[in-house]
This record gives sequence, structure tokens and C-alpha cells, in this order.
Amino acid sequence: MVTLSTQQLQVGYGDKVIIQDLSLHIPEGEITCIIGPNGCGKSTLLKTLARIQRAKSGSIFLDGKAIQDIPTKEIAKQMAILPQTPGAPNGLTVYELVSFGRSPYKKGYGKLTNKDRDVIEWALEVTGTDEFRDQAIDALSGGQRQRAWIAMAIAQETELLMLDEPTTYLDLAHQLEVLKLLERLNKEEQRTIVMVIHDLNHAARFSNYMVAMNSGAIIKEGTPFDVMTPENLRHVFNIEADIIQDPKSGKPVCLSYDLIEQKTLVKK
Repeated sequence: MVTLSTQQLQVGYGDKVIIQDLSLHIPEGEITCIIGPNGCGKSTLLKTLARIQRAKSGSIFLDGKAIQDIPTKEIAKQMAILPQTPGAPNGLTVYELVSFGRSPYKKGYGKLTNKDRDVIEWALEVTGTDEFRDQAIDALSGGQRQRAWIAMAIAQETELLMLDEPTTYLDLAHQLEVLKLLERLNKEEQRTIVMVIHDLNHAARFSNYMVAMNSGAIIKEGTPFDVMTPENLRHVFNIEADIIQDPKSGKPVCLSYDLIEQKTLVKK
């Protein structure tokens, strides 16, 4: 399996440092969810791991090799990333979109091979997108569109799949649809999945490992039970949370929460 880790990673934009001295190992063959407040560095971390964002200092290792020393095409054969709001040209069909996942394996402007077509058909089937393969991406519902993008990502045949808020803008049913698909890919295809997700209960339910961030640093990492505690959520989100165990999934659930009351000085 592909391994991914960082050592003392520092990332920023201009003079502003977003991530400071972050060291992390992504568990192989598991689902890792990264949680934290807006602006804490979650998406920046994901983009830096995928070499979309350049690190100021520190190291990223992919299969034990420094990622900056690996050719881009080789990285694309080992990891795929789905950004938060991917865009496609108007009129592009689902099949055409998914076929882009085979780009790392093509030479120049070479045509699709029989192997490429087989993989595309498999990706369409496993994501349930085959039924609208000839429809334009911009004509699909939110859930269908997201599944199509995931089909493109898994058509890369990478062992590592990273997604930035894959359930954003989706209703509850479509959120579960996408998350259950990723869970199935993890269990049946042994894909290592890393995703940034806002919904704490979804993160706990679908992950094996959680990373809680704030202000560009890791506050806590470990199993959902290690991370989803009132104390940790207090430090990460500034909330007082009631955590129970879900009788159905066995995972921790945030039942209710409220902002921590700020003490104010009253002038006498």
C-alpha cells in the first residue's frame, strides 16, 4: 500500500503562515477524516499533500520518497485528489469526464486503450454512474455530479484518494450516498481515503482515523473515540458538546452543542 506522511511541514501564502511544523502519518488502507474550523488549514494541508500547494519548509514522503523528487505523472498514478468545487467544460459528458482519470497512463495524446476502457467501465459501474454516462455533467443533480467526479478519481487506479469536502452543497440523502460509496471503495477496493469534512457525526461514523486541526496545528489525532470528546471539541471549535455512542454504528455522536460562554468584564 502507498504510504503518505509529513515531517515539520510549514505552509503559507506570502508572509502568512497557515500550517506550522505539522507532522502526520496517514494510516494505510483506512479512511481518515480531517476536521476543524474554517480557515484552520484543512484544505491547505490536503492541497499540499497532493503537491498542488508548495510547502515553505518541511517534508512530505510518498512511499518513503520525498514527494518533490517524484515526477508528476508518477504521483498521479499513486494518489488522486478531488477538490471542493471541481469544474468541467459545459457539455462534457460523464463518460468523457471519467476518461480523464486515465490521463496519467497515456503517452502524449494517445487514444484510450482496451485497458483504459475496461477501467472506465468499472468506475462507472462501481459508482452507479453508468445509467447517465452520456449525459452532460452540468445537467446532473448534485449527488450524481459528485459520483461522476469520484468515478473519474478512482479511474486513476490510485491506492490513495483524497477529497476536499465531498458532501458540500448536497442534501442529507446525497451526502450519505457519497459517503457510503467511499466507504465501499475503502472496504472492497482497499483504497486509502483522506477527506476534509465539516459534519462531525459523518466524520466519526465513516472514519477509522480522525485528525482535528486548529490554527494550522493538529490538536488531536486517533480513533473517533480519541478525537470526539468534549475536551477536544472545546479546544478545536470553542463549543461545549454532549457526546454519546450511536447504538447503530457504535461510533461517537455529537448529540448537541453550544458556544462556550465568554466571560466579560463589567466596569464598575
